[in-house]
Amino acid sequence: MCDTLCVRTVDGMLFAKNSDRHPDEAQVVEWHDRRESGGRLRTQYLDIDDRGAHAFLGSRPTWLWGVEHGVNEHGVAVGNEKIWTVDNPRQRPAALLGMDLVRLTLERSRSAYDALMHLTGLLERYGQGGSGEPHRDEPYDSSFLVADADGGFVVETSNRTWAARQIDHGAAVSNRISIGTDWTRASDDVAPHTDFDDYRWKRMPTIVADGRLAVTAAAVAPGAATTPADLARTLRSHGAGRPGDALPYARRAELSDDGSGFTVCMHRRDTHSQTTASMIAELREDAPARAWVSLGNPCASVYVPCFAPAIAPELSDEAQWRRFARLRDEIEAAPVRLGEVRAELGPVETELWARAAGAFATGERAPLDTFARTAFAPIDGALLRLGV
Repeated sequence: MCDTLCVRTVDGMLFAKNSDRHPDEAQVVEWHDRRESGGRLRTQYLDIDDRGAHAFLGSRPTWLWGVEHGVNEHGVAVGNEKIWTVDNPRQRPAALLGMDLVRLTLERSRSAYDALMHLTGLLERYGQGGSGEPHRDEPYDSSFLVADADGGFVVETSNRTWAARQIDHGAAVSNRISIGTDWTRASDDVAPHTDFDDYRWKRMPTIVADGRLAVTAAAVAPGAATTPADLARTLRSHGAGRPGDALPYARRAELSDDGSGFTVCMHRRDTHSQTTASMIAELREDAPARAWVSLGNPCASVYVPCFAPAIAPELSDEAQWRRFARLRDEIEAAPVRLGEVRAELGPVETELWARAAGAFATGERAPLDTFARTAFAPIDGALLRLGV
C-alpha cells in the first residue's frame, strides 16, 4: 500500500508520498552521489548496463537496492504504487521491481518527460517481476507518479504494458489503476481508445484505495494555495472526518464497507501494511529542490527538512528508524498516548521548519550544511523525553 500525490503551486510543484510496507521493515533516507557510466549494475534481481547516475535523495527499505520515492539533483521526483492487474506476476521470472524502476528513473532523468521515457523504456526492455516484500513471496506490478517543476505524468503498468496521463494542476494515485481512456501515451500493444481500467484485476476491491484517494485528491484540489504543511497534514490523515492526529478507529482483519483502518497514514498490521516512510518535496525552476522526510508513520514522527546534499546523517541510520517504530508501537497499544507524542514532537517540527526556512532564504550553502548537522539534536531530545 502507498499514496502519492502532486499539486501545482505558484512556484512549481509539490510532490508527496507515504510508503506503506511491512511494519518491521526499516526504511532509511540517503543521499546518493553521481556515478559514472560503464560496466554492469546490480539491481535487486538483475544485472543491467550501467548508464551512470545523477545524484539523488532516496528513501530505501534497507533490504532493497531500489527506492520507494525520491528527488534528484535536477528536481525530478518519482514514487511508485503497488497495483493488481490481469497479468499474474507469479507467472513471471524475477526482473525489475517497481522500486528498481524508481531508482533507475531518478538516476537517469533531467525532467519529468525524460523520466517517462526512461521508466517506460526500462519497463519494456526488462519487464517487472520478483518479490517486493521481505517476509513473503509477493510479486506485483506498479504504477508511478513522476514530476518536475513544470508538470509530470501518472504512469500505470501491467507487466510490460503501460499507459500514461499528463498531469495538469495535480494528481493523486493509490493502489489501483486510475487511468481510463484519458491516457495520452501508451505502449504499442495498447490500441487507441482502450480503457486502461480493463487491465485492473477485478477481484481486488478498489475500496482499499478509494477512501485514501478521496483524501489525497481533496489535498490536490486547492491548487496553488497548497503548502508543504498542508501535505504533511494529509499524509498524517487517519480518515476523512477524523482529526489527522487521531488513530484509526478500527484495525480489523476484515475490511469494512467504509475502508476503516486503510488510511493515508496506514496502521494495518493484519495486512502487513504500515507507513514506514514519508516525503514531501518542493520542485522549483528558480531554486534547488528541497524536501521534508519522515522516518516511520508520520503521525508518530517528525518531517525533517533536507537540502540535498545537506542531509541530517541520522536519517540514514536504521537505529533511528527503529526508535520511531517503538514509539508507533506504544501509541498503537495505548492510542490515548498520541496526544502526548504530538505535543512533544509538534513544536520540535515547527521550530525545525522555521530554522530551515531561514537557512534556505540566505541562498548560501553554509547555513544549510549547519542546519543538516544540527537538525536531529532536538528530535533526539524529544524522543528521549518520550522514552525511546
